[in-house]
Amino acid sequence: MSVLLNRDTTFIVQGITGREAINLTRECLDYGSKIVGGVTPGRKGREVHGVPVFDTVAQAVENHGGPIDGSVVTVPPGFTKDAVLEAIENGIKLIVIVTERIPRGDVAQMVELADLRGARIIGPNCLGLIVPEVCKMGGIGGPAKDAAKSYEPGVIGVMSRSGGMTTEISSSLTAAGLGVSTAISIGGDAIIGSTYAELMPYFEADEQTEAIVIYTEPGGRMEAQLSEWVQENNSRLPIVAFMAGKFMDEDEMQGMSFGHAGTIVEGKEDSATEKIARLQAAGITVVERIDEIPDAVKEKIAK
Repeated sequence: MSVLLNRDTTFIVQGITGREAINLTRECLDYGSKIVGGVTPGRKGREVHGVPVFDTVAQAVENHGGPIDGSVVTVPPGFTKDAVLEAIENGIKLIVIVTERIPRGDVAQMVELADLRGARIIGPNCLGLIVPEVCKMGGIGGPAKDAAKSYEPGVIGVMSRSGGMTTEISSSLTAAGLGVSTAISIGGDAIIGSTYAELMPYFEADEQTEAIVIYTEPGGRMEAQLSEWVQENNSRLPIVAFMAGKFMDEDEMQGMSFGHAGTIVEGKEDSATEKIARLQAAGITVVERIDEIPDAVKEKIAK
């Protein structure tokens, strides 16, 4: 099994004729992903690496001859909301938003419609998700040959606010012989489509996953939500959290943003120290170095 993706997952790329999207499409195709169409208004009839381009999502769905599972959205921030709403209204249930700097109000509207239609948004400002040797959706892991080195099949689920750290953590798990079941770059913005807690039920239902590793930072409420979810649902999955940015607990750093847009410490509850305490109270092991992750995971699994 896997989380959200499988060998039969089909998806489109919205904004496929853009430079970054062209590279992303190549990387996903080389990895074995099934991209069945691309969308760029006014470019119908073209091809990108053999993938047909359409003016609308509806045309892509019609050409495919049935429902399409997902979409990778790479269009500029001013047009992202319209692209995502178009995908949702055409029955697409998994949407990976690569675009960053999208207005928060637009993101809120996208997430609200996704909830109403039973769709799942990953991102924005993310690299997507990957099931090793099965499918990758987005730029996660980079070119297929590099992704194959960092992501080998295994039993550990990975969720991270940082795209780069998703690969760093997964690479450490692969090198330790643990491997990865599914890795998800959830996005670093203040408002995102899927939080740790919202994705946990998928991992809980995945027989392949035996433990979870998350990468987290100061700022935001996602860790509090995760801690509550784990306790309320008596989660079967042990969790190891890698906490970065503890230096932001210093008084002069309060209220400042560092790195991701979501990393804004608004008060004591957002600090790394408070988050660590909350996670540990829920039985989640917290480490402060990447090289500590594999041993912490092995110790959790052995119990």
